[in-house]
Amino acid sequence: MAEGAETFSLREVLVAFTACVSEQREVRVDPYLAGWKGLVRFLNCLGTIFSFISKDAVTKIEIIENYRNSDQREKYLTVQSMVEYELANGLVDLQKRSDSGCRTLLRLHRALHWLQMFLEGLRTGKDNSKTSVICSETYNASLANYHPWIIRKAAGVAFCALPTRNTFLETMNVGTAEEAVAMLGDALPYICEVYKITEELYAQHKLLDLP
Repeated sequence: MAEGAETFSLREVLVAFTACVSEQREVRVDPYLAGWKGLVRFLNCLGTIFSFISKDAVTKIEIIENYRNSDQREKYLTVQSMVEYELANGLVDLQKRSDSGCRTLLRLHRALHWLQMFLEGLRTGKDNSKTSVICSETYNASLANYHPWIIRKAAGVAFCALPTRNTFLETMNVGTAEEAVAMLGDALPYICEVYKITEELYAQHKLLDLP
């Protein structure tokens, strides 16, 4: 595993995503970004091949944090308020790339889908399951659809170097592999709920294919 794996803790991701959804089923931006910071450390555990994802995630987190620190910070309190504000004020470019909050969060949203599927594969896999296979299958079913061929090819090669499932689970810093599986069982429903609410919101406003 890559250096820095010890800085990742699954527990902090669980705590952050637990706080994401309000009683009104709105996704709070601050805990969402906190959860993503934990996931970035997880990506760094996977090795340098994932740096293109983790570095991009860091950039996207910083962009949204800048909005949260701006004069319009209250408009970016939740994903719902962000979408409403940016669409109402013509801040979302549907034809070309931009740094709107909507486009920026969509990139994190897509990566979250892959991580959600990958972590679920780890949770439900057998002791001797190959992490490389789980990672490859979930990547190809999600995030690979948005990456150019050269990155998909390099990722496929890098996946082969990942350790066995149990070894991998022990890097999550919550105890044994069995304890990591139990915590994944606690964390994933919250991550799934955040993903589902965001997906429905973006679909409603036809934002899922922003360039």
